[in-house]
Amino acid sequence: MKLLEDRILSDGEVIDGKILKVSNFLNHQIDVAFLDQLAQEWVRRFSGVKITKILTIESSGIAIGVSLARAFGVPLVFAKKHQTSNVNEDVYSAEIFSFTHGISYHVVVSKKYISPGDSVLLADDFLANGKALQGLIKICNDGGAQVVGAAIAIEKGFQNGGDELRKSGVKVESLAIIDKMDSDGIKFRD
Repeated sequence: MKLLEDRILSDGEVIDGKILKVSNFLNHQIDVAFLDQLAQEWVRRFSGVKITKILTIESSGIAIGVSLARAFGVPLVFAKKHQTSNVNEDVYSAEIFSFTHGISYHVVVSKKYISPGDSVLLADDFLANGKALQGLIKICNDGGAQVVGAAIAIEKGFQNGGDELRKSGVKVESLAIIDKMDSDGIKFRD
């Protein structure tokens, strides 16, 4: 999606050739109107797909998830990184390795919010190695829900997580796929 690619080029910053910092519009300071435009593109790409819930992980995926939930007219559920006193009932859980932070953590979703019969669209700001989405898929599978796809803002195509998920049958719709990023710039997939 050219709109997102242009914004990445104008406002993004590549750090050490591995990290793309887009905190001024996507995941620290959030351009809400811009995210709503992205959500409309996902609505187009998932046209005709039955979606009953959006599922993401706290915290960077929440803003995208809110825009998607509003656009599709369905609830947003987010996996919490820590089980807290307000999530004290039975939960589905998964262990996820974070490429950005270099650590593994457990995420939980209350069993009240993922159910058999749900058609779930996964959402996140970035897709690198695919571990976060694999964890969300496990949670959906444990709850008897069907994963109907993944809405990703930025995919790091050179890390192959998206390609592996597509090979496993997940419909991954990334609005910008980066095949290369380094001190010379960013190259998007055609």
